[in-house]
Amino acid sequence: MESKKSANQIRRDRDDINSNTSHQISPEVDKSYRYWRIRVMYSMMIGYATFYFVRKNISMVTKSITDEFGFSNTEWGVVLSTATIAYAISKFASGILADRINPKYLMSLGLLASALANFAFGLSNAWSAFLVIWAINSLFQGMGMPPCSRLLTSWFSQREIGRAWGVWNASHQIGGAVIVVVSGYLVAHFGWRSAFFIPAIVALIVSLWLYNRLTDSPESMGLPPIEEFKPEDSKEKTPEALPFAVAFRKHILTNKWVWIVSIANFFVYIVRIGILDWAPKFLEEAKGFDIKQAGIVLSTYELAGIFGAFAAGWLSDTVFKGKRGPVSILFMLLLVSSVFILMLVPSGQILAMSGIFILIGFFVYGPQMLIAVAAADFASRSSAATAVGLTGLFGYMGATVCGIGTGVLVDHYGWSAALYFYLTSAIIGTALLLSTWHR
Repeated sequence: MESKKSANQIRRDRDDINSNTSHQISPEVDKSYRYWRIRVMYSMMIGYATFYFVRKNISMVTKSITDEFGFSNTEWGVVLSTATIAYAISKFASGILADRINPKYLMSLGLLASALANFAFGLSNAWSAFLVIWAINSLFQGMGMPPCSRLLTSWFSQREIGRAWGVWNASHQIGGAVIVVVSGYLVAHFGWRSAFFIPAIVALIVSLWLYNRLTDSPESMGLPPIEEFKPEDSKEKTPEALPFAVAFRKHILTNKWVWIVSIANFFVYIVRIGILDWAPKFLEEAKGFDIKQAGIVLSTYELAGIFGAFAAGWLSDTVFKGKRGPVSILFMLLLVSSVFILMLVPSGQILAMSGIFILIGFFVYGPQMLIAVAAADFASRSSAATAVGLTGLFGYMGATVCGIGTGVLVDHYGWSAALYFYLTSAIIGTALLLSTWHR
C-alpha cells in the first residue's frame, strides 16, 4: 500500500517537522494521517459494534431462558452480575495492557474468543453453565474498549477527541440497536439459542477482518505524534515514557479527578445497564408488550444514544472548549427528569414509551461517553487507556450491583422499586459530577 511504501519518506518528513519551529506539515504526512485516521475510526466502530452482537444478545433471551428453565429474577440477576464483575476486572486489566501492546492484537483476539464463548452458551442447559460461560465471555468482552481508547487518544488531539469519541461511541448504540432487533426476531422464529449462534458467526468473521484493518499509534507508522501534528490543539507535549509503576502512581492513583469521574460512572452505569439489560423483561411483564415490540422500543434507546453521545462531545469540544464537566452535569439533570417521567407512562403505550426511551438514551449516553473522555483528559495520553479502564471498572461494578439489585427489588417489591433505584442512582451521579464543572 502507498502508506507503507512511503514509510521512510514519512519518517524524514517527521524529522523535518521536529526541526521546523512553525510546525508545517508536509502534504505526504497530512495525507497519511487522514488515511489512517479514517481507517482506524471505521475499523474500531465496526469491531466494537460487533462486540455488542455477542454481549447484548443476552438481553433479548432473558424471558425465554428464565421461563424455560424456571429461573427466578434473582437467579438470573446473579448470572448477569457475575458477568459484569468479570467484565469490570477485564476492562481495567485490558486498559493496562492496551497502553503497552498493539491494540489490534488485543481487540481482535477478544472478539474471536467471545464468538467461541457464544457458541458454547448456546449449547448450554444448566444455570451453572450459563453462569460460568457468560462470565468467561465477559472476560474477553473487556478487551474491546481499552484498545479503542488508546487509539482515539493516539490519533486525535484534545480539541478533537470529544467529537471523535462521540462518533466512535455510536458503535455502542449501532451494535446494541441492531442486535436487540435481530435477536428479538431470531428468538421469536428460531428459538433463543439462535440468538447466540448467528451473532457468533458474524463475530468470528469480523475478528479476522479487524486484525487486518487496525494499526497502532501514528509513531508506529512513521508519522509524528498527535501533539506534533496538531500542536495548536494539544495542551500537553508528547508524553514522556515512564515505567509502569511510576506512570500508574502519577497519572492514576494520585489523580483525584480520575477517581471522581470513575465513582460517578458507577451510578451512571446503574441507569444505563439497568435499562439495557432489564427493559425487555420490564416491558413484557409490567407494560404488556410482546418480544418484538420490546425490541423495537429498546432499539430507540440505543439509536438515540448515538446522537446524545455526539452532541455531548461536540458541545464539550466547541462551546465549552474541551471542558467535559458542564455538559455531563446538564445531561445528567435531564436524565433524572427522564427516568422520573418513565415511571408515569401507562401500559400498552408503545409510542409514548419509545419517546421516553429516546430521551433516556440521549441523556445517559452523553455522560457515559464524556466520563471516559474526561478520564483520558485528566490522565496523560500514555496512561489514557488505564484511566478509561478504571472508569470501566467502576461502571461495571455499578452494573453488577444493578444486576443483582434489580432482580431482588423486582422479586420482592415489583418493577416500581427498580425504577426508583435507577432514579436515585442518576441523582447521586449528578451530585458527584458537580465537582467537575470547571474541568
